[in-house]
Order: sequence, then structure tokens, then C-alpha cells
Amino acid sequence: MPKIEVNETLFFSLAGKRWKTREELGAALLCAKAELDEDGDKGLAEEERTLKIELNDTNRPDLWGTAGCARQLRVYHGGKIPFYPFFSMPGGMKDAKKRVIVEDSVRAVRPCLAGFIACGKETTDAGLRDMIQTQEKLAWNYGRKRRAISMGVYRAALVKWPVHYRALDPDSVSFVPLQWELCDGNPVEGRAFTLREILKKHPKGREYAFILEQEALHPLLLDARDAVLSYPPIINSADQGAVQVGDSELFVELTGTDMAAVTHAASIAACDLADQGWTIEPVEVCYGYDTPFGRTVTTPFYFQQPVFCSLDRIRKFLGEPLDGRACVAALERMGCRAEKQKYFEAGTTEMVEGVRAWPPEYRNDYLHAADVMEDVMLGRGLDTFTPERPRDFTIGRLSPVTVFSRRVKEILVGAGFQEMIYNYLGSKKDLVTRMRGTGGKIIRIANPMTENHEYVRDSPLASLAASEAVSANAAYPHKIFEVGKVAYKDPSRNYGTATRQYAGILYAGTDANFNGMAALIQTLFYYISREYTVQEADDPRFIPGRAAQIVRSGTIVGVFGEFHPELLENWDIKTPCTAAEIDLDLLIHD
Repeated sequence: MPKIEVNETLFFSLAGKRWKTREELGAALLCAKAELDEDGDKGLAEEERTLKIELNDTNRPDLWGTAGCARQLRVYHGGKIPFYPFFSMPGGMKDAKKRVIVEDSVRAVRPCLAGFIACGKETTDAGLRDMIQTQEKLAWNYGRKRRAISMGVYRAALVKWPVHYRALDPDSVSFVPLQWELCDGNPVEGRAFTLREILKKHPKGREYAFILEQEALHPLLLDARDAVLSYPPIINSADQGAVQVGDSELFVELTGTDMAAVTHAASIAACDLADQGWTIEPVEVCYGYDTPFGRTVTTPFYFQQPVFCSLDRIRKFLGEPLDGRACVAALERMGCRAEKQKYFEAGTTEMVEGVRAWPPEYRNDYLHAADVMEDVMLGRGLDTFTPERPRDFTIGRLSPVTVFSRRVKEILVGAGFQEMIYNYLGSKKDLVTRMRGTGGKIIRIANPMTENHEYVRDSPLASLAASEAVSANAAYPHKIFEVGKVAYKDPSRNYGTATRQYAGILYAGTDANFNGMAALIQTLFYYISREYTVQEADDPRFIPGRAAQIVRSGTIVGVFGEFHPELLENWDIKTPCTAAEIDLDLLIHD
């Protein structure tokens, strides 16, 4: 879970209150689902003490900085919901004095950008350290080690507008990177390097080279004089990207691969600086291509949608009959604007009494009515609910699918296969494109945090292929399997989706062939005492004529065969592979 270090004086001033004891502060942090990890050193002066706070939830990146965490405490403990007048909204853009032109060349490599100007206050040492921490937390945790989001801060007074964001040949341009005094023991400060040299030699270049090293064109941020501001997401320029204590006008930009995530991260940074006394001026971002928010977006930009939750749902999950007024008050303590309303809850056709909540500009975690209900619970306070003893006594037992899955695992382990465990979310590139699929049945998450967790897998084979793709140095053959959940669209179900328990098997080696996998399937079905037949399969993942469907009682329960050469090439797998997937839910009952 994320941990942040905050200056004690700055934190308490932003929170609007000072808690005298560790216990009092720990209790106050519950509203942010956080806890005090380490108190400040009482031997130091107050302005030098540092508090270490651990956040127990990862869906609130707005809390990963001093201002954000303090804001939650301030609003919860009696403060007003902050108003941020600098946000644009769909259908109504603010006037912006500054402009960034995003050229079509970056669309294929790093297509999204958001930015703003912060002015009217001098940068302090504590403020600069907090800004760097927020930058790194957003880029490392939320931005997946800068792949999906990175953030740069510059001296706005040195920038000649408009700024241009374009992609160039990494050998065709050079600049002096920030924070580089020695290279291989030799002084290099003040020397220009090409983008490719920075990836190979600069400490930050080597750390984040994996993001860009395979790309033909690399992104670059330049001002109107073609002076380099930064090489996103690697390093700023030493000339214009070196913010110092005392600077009073900053240009903040964020780039990445997901429009919503980049825009949301920019909103967090803007709100944090506004809470610290900075004046935020919007920046107009002009795209050379279509984006989910249009071709011209003035950022910071508010794009979140309101979410409705019925009082019946709140009553059911919280155990107490809260009225609309109490729910609105609880939501306002969590920073959300809300109102009592009669409306349709998602997936229903009947209007019911409830509350509608508008998440604040710095939050993007309202995906479902359950999120509204959770904020009602936190806003009211966990200690305000009457404790109750459980009224029902139950005896736990394993479900039939768990018992059957364990039996399948034991058989596969006995056959020499190693069990793997994977995430159920992935990217379209891995789950569809690399697997030669169409994506017709795959489920896309409506509001993903990153593009790598945008889709729910509909087969375990992509996960197994991903493991094989990074296992070329291990001795062959490779024999791996997984038993786990998959989900896919199914119009016949109430919610339009089906969740199933699947077994996925992969064999990689020079001797991998259809007959070998067929023998393994025969062995597996023998030991689980199930009859089956096979018929030719037309599955794009496998070589035509070398794939078969597994049929039981007229129902297709699985497929196996030899992976198609194009699929192997997509994953950069050099060795022949056979694979199988089996729907265990269809085999549980004899």
C-alpha cells in the first residue's frame, strides 16, 4: 500500500487542525482509510518533523500527497467542500492564455497530455519536496512506473509559448538532461546527448528505457523556439526543467497512454497546489487527432459523471435505515456534492428514493452505487454504527467447484506441470491482439485505472503465453498450468456476462505437438472419470488442422492444439507450444 512522508507543520496547516497525540491523529485518519505509520521526531523543531502515513486503499490517488490527505481530514472534520474555479467541463471550456499543440506523430507512442500553470506563490523547500513526492507517487503507483502517467514541472517564465508535443527519431535530436554530473566516472554536466544515448547512459534513462526502447519515434516536449523542455517520461531538460526554491510560476504537464488517467492525475496535482495557495491557470491542449474528450481540451478538465445509489441499497449493506438527508451530509463530509433524488439505479427500471453524488474534481473512483454507499459509511463514521453479534451460525465448507478444481490441480501436478497464478485483468493488446482474437466476447471495464488493467480475461491462455514469453532462458520443456476464473459476455445471463472456472495448460518444447497434448487430455479425463469425444476446431489461436474441441454430452467443454506461428511471433516465443483450455464448471457434475 502507498506510504507518504509529510511535513508536520505543512500537513496540520492544510488540515486546519493540529492533533496532539498519536492516537488522536490515528483516529482522524480513518476517514481516509489511512493510519499513522510513524510519528514525527519530537527532538526536532516542529517545522522539521516528518509524519509517515500509510494509505490502506489504492483507488484514491488523490490521498497520496500532503495536500490531498490533509484536504480529506479538513473537509471531514468540519471544513467546507473546496471550490476550484479553474476547471473546464464538457460543453464549457475556460479561456486559456497558454496552449500546447499535440502533434499526430505522438499518437502511436504516448498520445495523451494535460497541463496547467501554477503561479502567485514562491516555492518553499517543504513544498518542493512534497511536489516531488506527489509526482513520483502518481507516476510510480497510479502511472505504473511512468508507463501510463508521468509528470514534469518547469519554470514557466523560461518557456516560449505555444509548447509543442511531438515524436522524433531518437538519434536526430539532443539536449542537456537534468541531474547528470558523471557518466562512467567522467564529468558530463552541461553536455548534450541524443535521446538514445540518454536511454543507455543516464540513470533515469536506464531505469525507464523499457517504456520507449522498442519505439521507432520518441516523444519530446519543446517550446516555440524548439528548446527542449523534457523527454517524457524519462527526464527533464537541465535548462528549463530544473525547478528551485523561490520559483513563483510553474508549468506542470502530464503525459501518458490513457486519457482519463492522465487528465485525472493533472486534476489531483492542480487541486493540491491550489490548496497550498497557488493560483491555477488552465492550459489549452490542441490535438491533431480525435480523443475521448475532443480535439481541444482545456485542462484541468472535469469529466466525472454523477452516480446514484438507492436508500434501500444503503440500508441493506449498512444495516441501518438512513434517510436521504443523513446520506447527503455523510457524502459532503467525504468531499462530494450530493442531493436527495428519486431516480433509476443502474440495471433497474423502477424509480426509487436515493442520493445522487457528484465526485469531486480530484476523485475518479465512483464506478458503481456501491462506491456511494461506501462513502456514506465512511462519512457517517464507522464508530457511529451500533455493534451487533452475528445472528446466524454457519459451518464453512469448500464449494463443489473448489473441490473439483483441486482434484484437477493434483492430476496436472502429478503429470509434471507447475501451477501458475495470474491477475484476471489485462490489456487488449495481450488478451485480444496477441492471441489473434476479435474481442467480440471480452469485457471492457468502464473506468479502468490503466490500460494494462482495462479488460477482464476471457481465457487463461494469454496469461500462460505471457509467462512463456519471458522464460526462454529456462531449461526446456516448460510445463505450466493455471486453474482460475475467466469472464465473457453472455446475453442469456441477467447481467449479460458469465464467470466460469477454467483450467489452462501450456507445454513448450521442441517436441510439442498435437498428439502430446491429446494424450495429456486423455489422461486428465481418465483420472477425473469423465467421458469425452473430440471434433475439429476452427480456433484462430491454433494451427488449422491441429486443434480439436473437447465435447461432452453434446456440449463443447474445451479446446486444445498447437499454437499458431503468428501467435508465437506476437509474443516473441521462439519454441513450439501446445495449449488447452477447459471449462471446469461444465465437468463438475458426472
